[in-house]
Formats: sequence, structure tokens, C-alpha cells
Amino acid sequence: MLPWKRAFGPLAALLLAVSVATTAPAVATTPTATPTATATVSPTAVTAATASSGWNNYSCKPSTAHPRPVVLVHGTFGNSVDNWLGLAPYLVNRGYCVFSLDYGQLPGVPFFNGLGPIDKSAEQLGAYVDRVLAATGTSKVDIVGHSQGGMMPRHYLKFLGGAAKVNALVGLAPDNHGTTLLGLTNLLPHFPGAEDLLTEKTPGLADQIAGSAFLTKLNAGGDTVPGVKYTVIATRYDQVVTPYRSQFLSGPDVRNVTLQDLCAVNISEHLAIGLVDRIAFHEVANALDPGRATPTTCASVIG
Repeated sequence: MLPWKRAFGPLAALLLAVSVATTAPAVATTPTATPTATATVSPTAVTAATASSGWNNYSCKPSTAHPRPVVLVHGTFGNSVDNWLGLAPYLVNRGYCVFSLDYGQLPGVPFFNGLGPIDKSAEQLGAYVDRVLAATGTSKVDIVGHSQGGMMPRHYLKFLGGAAKVNALVGLAPDNHGTTLLGLTNLLPHFPGAEDLLTEKTPGLADQIAGSAFLTKLNAGGDTVPGVKYTVIATRYDQVVTPYRSQFLSGPDVRNVTLQDLCAVNISEHLAIGLVDRIAFHEVANALDPGRATPTTCASVIG
């Protein structure tokens, strides 16, 4: 079957989710690995774009100042390059060893990842964290994720032993309690077969709908696990993860941040907060190194 025909079913489900236009990142570049349903991630598959920008450098050894590697986890429809063209160099320039992975690939759907079952994506993250720890000789990583990438690692922490290997989880616009897509998901029951098609073809999208079985299990018994520090950075203008306050977590060692409380004129929405917003990036740096944190203001955009 031709590749475009294999992709037709998943793409139809994306349209039913009414989210392609609002959640797809900037035009995709060459992916770091061939789409696959397995949990194997090869560090040798890093593209020239990441290598030349200083991240995904497997010879990088964390410094005394920044003793843990940072693993970046892209959002739905994202990949390990496009989602991090802003934040990865920002952190590298501040002395961090930075790594990014691809996860949630569907057969026949190139470039756009994060569409597979989220519990399986969490397994891919676990395998990747182990690889990074082995390469860097460290015992723990810090994780920074955008959108699904800020929520999915919580499954890894809670159910796959990740809490022993992660110091901090920083979420940029994470859908920790799912999304209503401004109420659009409430319309799915009125279209016979729509929910089934979404679940069958793009389970990673179905898992993110508020009230899904995946999210019910994830949040049962509390949002957090002991030993991990959590930071959520949200924007009031998020049009994808709605309502935006559903992103916030409850529990010990949690800091919930709204960008507009730091800079009232910040107008970032769901994509910008992860792709280009240096005010959000400054808060990420503060979360990764709270001992050297400095106030985040509107002036942080030039920091």
C-alpha cells in the first residue's frame, strides 16, 4: 500500500480531533529516527541539526554546576528537533547536557510523533532515560516536556520506576488532567464512530481527552510521587489544553506558574510557550537550578 494510503486512517482521526491546525508545530524537519512502534531509540540517529546546535551530544559530561542531564520530551505532533529549536540551544548555552527523543510514532506517519498509546510512549521514555544515564555516567536526569511531553513522563514516574531516576519534571503547558479543546471534545459523542476511530487510529490523542481511562488511572491517588520536584508553566491564552488551570498539579514539591503573573503583557499561547518564549525558558532554567534562580520578568525575554 502506498504510504499516503497507510496514513489516511490516522489523518482522518486527527481531523476528527479538530486539533491539527491548532497543535501542529512549525514545519517539520528531518526526523531523528524512522517512525517505529518499538521502544528502541538510537543515539546515533541524531540529526546534523541537533549535533551542530550542541544537544544530543552523547560525549557531554554534566558539570559540577549542572550535574544532571536534561531530557526534552516533545508534544503531540512534535518531534525531537522541531519542538526544541529554541529551548535546547538556550539550555546548552547555559552549560547543560541536553538530550531529546522521539516517541509515540505510528507506522506510515512520518515527522508527526506522540500519537501512539501514551503508556507505551512512557516505556520509550524510560528506555531513553536509561541510555542517557549510561552515556553521561549520572544517576538522575531532569525532564522538561511540552504539552503531552509534560504529562506523559508522569506515567513513567508513577508506574515504571522513573521516580528513582528523575530529580525534577518541568511541564510547559502540560495536559496533566486532559483537555476539552475549548469544549470541542464534548461534541465527539454526537458523531457516531468518531470516538472509536480516534482511539483506534490515534490512541495518543484519545488518551489526552479529559476523563479518559488513561488520565483517570494516572491521576488516581494523587498527582505526584515522592522524591520528584514538579514545576508547571502555563499561559492563560492556551487554546489547546483547556481550561488552562487543569494543567496545574497538586501535591508536595509542586510549583505552578502562570506566565502572565510574571509578565502581564506576555501573549504566548500553547505553541509559543514551548517553542519561542524566553520568559518561559527563564522559568525552566530556574526550575532546573533553583539555587541560582533569578526573578523572571518581562525583561527575561532578552536574558
